[in-house]
Amino acid sequence: MPPTMPSEDKLVVPNTLHQLLGCPVTAGEKGCTEGLEIVEPPVDESTMVETEEHMARLMEGYLQHLQERSAYHLGYPLNLDHDFSPLAPFLNISLNNAGDPFAKVNSSVHSRQFEVAVLHWFADLWEVQRDQYWGYITTGGTEGNLYGLLAGRELFPSGILYTSYDSHYSVFKAAKMYRVKCIRIATTVSGEMNYADLKYRLLQNTSSPAIINANIGTTFKGAIDDIDQIISTLEKCGFQNRYYIHCDGALSGMMMPFMKQAPKVSFKKPIGSISLSGHKFLGCPMPCGVVITRLEHAQILSTYVEYIAAKDSTITGSRNGHAPIFLWYTLSKKGYKGLSREVQICLENAQYLEILLKQIGVSASCNALSTTVVFERPVDEEFVGRWQLACEGNLAHIVVMPNVTFEKLTTFSEELAEKKRCWYQEKGFGIPCLAVDIGHENCFCSAHAV
Repeated sequence: MPPTMPSEDKLVVPNTLHQLLGCPVTAGEKGCTEGLEIVEPPVDESTMVETEEHMARLMEGYLQHLQERSAYHLGYPLNLDHDFSPLAPFLNISLNNAGDPFAKVNSSVHSRQFEVAVLHWFADLWEVQRDQYWGYITTGGTEGNLYGLLAGRELFPSGILYTSYDSHYSVFKAAKMYRVKCIRIATTVSGEMNYADLKYRLLQNTSSPAIINANIGTTFKGAIDDIDQIISTLEKCGFQNRYYIHCDGALSGMMMPFMKQAPKVSFKKPIGSISLSGHKFLGCPMPCGVVITRLEHAQILSTYVEYIAAKDSTITGSRNGHAPIFLWYTLSKKGYKGLSREVQICLENAQYLEILLKQIGVSASCNALSTTVVFERPVDEEFVGRWQLACEGNLAHIVVMPNVTFEKLTTFSEELAEKKRCWYQEKGFGIPCLAVDIGHENCFCSAHAV
């Protein structure tokens, strides 16, 4: 479809924020994506000035809208507590890190120096020698999973993928894309992989190598699969040297190294790859992530590309050259101590939220090594939309990030308590039983409430 052409006398542009968004937006609505058109700029200079003024007002209004909605963002793992204004000048430069981040290329307009520095930082964190790993900065956790599971598939072409029912949807997407047989493993009430079921499934397929996706924090409950238990189960079932383990650490992979009580995720164990997201706990303003694998696995996927005069082993080819700078800036500014402090604050605030919810009679649970609090899904979808909660079945969750303060959680619980009185007393809704979902000890339905 050709672009909309302006009239000869005056260009018609959206003049309200609602027109820009495509529909009226209220606190309880999720918004629409239709209604905004791109039109050709006017030829007349005076009309163009007017048009630019319109556009400036719309952008200012949209920025205000985003800032207001960010104040009520609780359901998804984004750290909104950051200030990257010193890096703004870099946005006027096009940076493309195509190809292998460790290879020399013809183009000089890239940020490979920053990318390699970030990769080395994570290699040290995950205990792999710098000359024994390979990795790159991705578009986010999904790409990291796509890469890690592709490495496993290439290493074991006849392998079967095993992953729990609570795994991120990108794992099942990878299985479909790569045409790999995928067996889903049952989980415990906490969301952790059921190792007895893993053993049962493995023993049914002893002739095929195993590709394992281990969750370092499941998407909805924040549960952590036990890598040591997975390795032990594989070897007891006769899979020595015939397995590949990818660790999906999208959120918790960045937090666990700073929890004293948490098990280590380390390449000193026989794992194949680790990935995480950079826009979650670290708080980069654009979706990004990190994936690291053993060097010998990366070589299986590596191909020389004459056009860029370098090897490429990545999923996307062209890659965001700004993300490495933002990641480097964040890691350098916070350091181990700063990250550790933020992790501890988030853990404490998550525990505080669980207590608050139970005090107002809301079924709730939080895993010991997680900042994700799951609770009974609010009856009113307007309330869900206002606080941008993530929901699944009878459950909703809040992911406590560094920007989610003690005060914000208090405000949320107070609003929920007020709404709850209306839902259950005035409108007569029944409190659902969540014993199967979060355990009878955390359920406040009539059958389990103390």
